[in-house]
Amino acid sequence: MAASVAEVVGRTVVDLGVEQVFGVVGSGNFHVTNAMLEAGARYVAARHEGGAATMADAYARLSGTVAALSLHQGCGLTNALTGITEAAKSRTPLLVLAGETAAGAIASNFRIDQPALATAVGAVPMRVTSGATAVRETVEAYRCAQEERRTVLLGLPLDVQAAAVPDEATAAAVRRPSTLPAPSADAVDELTTILADARRPVLIAGRGARHAGPELRDLAAACGALLATSAVAKGLFQGDQWDLDVAGGFSTPTAADLIRGADVVVAFGCGLNMWTTRHGRLLAPDATLVQVDLDRDALGRHRPIALGVVADTGLTAQAVAATLADRGGDPAGQGYRQPEVAERLDAGRRWRDEPYEDWGDAHHIDPRTLTIALDDLLPTERVVAVDSGNFMGYPSMFLDVPDERGFCFTQAFQSIGLGLATGIGAALAQPDRVPVIAVGDGGLTMAASELETLARLALPAVVVVYDDSGYGAEVHHFGADARLDTVVFPPTDHAAIARGYGLDAVTVRRTDDLEPVERWVDGWRDRPLLIDAKVASPRGSWWLEEAFRGH
Repeated sequence: MAASVAEVVGRTVVDLGVEQVFGVVGSGNFHVTNAMLEAGARYVAARHEGGAATMADAYARLSGTVAALSLHQGCGLTNALTGITEAAKSRTPLLVLAGETAAGAIASNFRIDQPALATAVGAVPMRVTSGATAVRETVEAYRCAQEERRTVLLGLPLDVQAAAVPDEATAAAVRRPSTLPAPSADAVDELTTILADARRPVLIAGRGARHAGPELRDLAAACGALLATSAVAKGLFQGDQWDLDVAGGFSTPTAADLIRGADVVVAFGCGLNMWTTRHGRLLAPDATLVQVDLDRDALGRHRPIALGVVADTGLTAQAVAATLADRGGDPAGQGYRQPEVAERLDAGRRWRDEPYEDWGDAHHIDPRTLTIALDDLLPTERVVAVDSGNFMGYPSMFLDVPDERGFCFTQAFQSIGLGLATGIGAALAQPDRVPVIAVGDGGLTMAASELETLARLALPAVVVVYDDSGYGAEVHHFGADARLDTVVFPPTDHAAIARGYGLDAVTVRRTDDLEPVERWVDGWRDRPLLIDAKVASPRGSWWLEEAFRGH
């Protein structure tokens, strides 16, 4: 009996390299999902399609592979749309397999213009059109996701899914090795000259350079540069003496001052957007700006640049470092790597070294005090996932991570409610680390159904809820003189809710309340732990003041 399109598409996706699938199964994606499972993929059933989309996004980011998302037609896709939008805006290599109504089913309640939805949010729409072309079209969708770093929506019309695939069209797909574009000789020469002449260079690595840490370290050493990252690449240079950590709203005062002092800034796979540059205030007006990116359209999109290089970031860094060496340059003790700079970094590299006035009282803990205590309590081999909101800087700034695989920041679309699912996907991609999932009370409440997924998977995760009983960003932005009853809520016992889903839980109002966390760390960790932290929040965060200023 000939195999169906659904069976062949599912098998082909796994043959191409997909190992992990997330989704919510309905009649429209039942057969293709089971085909992926039978071919050897692992499937995680989320409680909501939005959660499944974000889990797949986070898994792809931290595993370095293409992940798959399996959805029912119509409402299954629309439920997942925010997560798909985040993935598309972040250029996550994600393959979305979505059932689709048959061409003739014009009266179906499930009928929507799925390709138009994909296009509207920045995803790439594709479709399987027949049994004879199913393998070829699936291979092309995977190739686009992998090589172009795109989120691809592959539509699977129900009538086509049921069609038979001719024997001659069922051959196993062959996975092609990816080839990365090298920089031109002229670009290498020009960038080498810029860095050779620089007195205070800074290299900033973004999403497109997370694979190029060793090459960028070597280049920085060759030209005397300091190193920094955008938020999504946090941890890439962890442990380097000249690491400034994150450039932008999360920069320490010392790091911000040193970046402002740079005469050359080279962004590798980094857009130099308003977050990374604080609306340009983090860059000296006369600094020479360079971007290296695979995407030509990314060059100069946010800031005027002196040079744009369309090439792989690792290959470019490697070529420029080699050319600097050929020219005989040895910047030991030169460039920005001066003894006084090293002293400043030793004293002010970490946010926890900055003095602050503690906001805590008898019923609320200062979020900085909480996060510093957790940084000391939790294992250093961790993967930190952060939701969006007024609280988000505290875990991003006060929790150390071991490397770039230890931080997952799904915030390109600035949606709250993605953090819990982000943590689940990140945990599955990095199974040897303790997942630390930081969320606000608003974001947790939006996504609480995925607490069941977390408990069902028995992940050894810590969920930290920064609970200020409201949408803190709006509370602080609009101020005490505004009517705020639309953005504040009654106190909620998130710990009790978590226990109902099968998690361990503790309510924290002061550091003494963290003793159960220490016992959990030292114990079996056979169930996730939720920390319901009642945080003091007397004023807004400076990083969100930047955000509102930009809008």
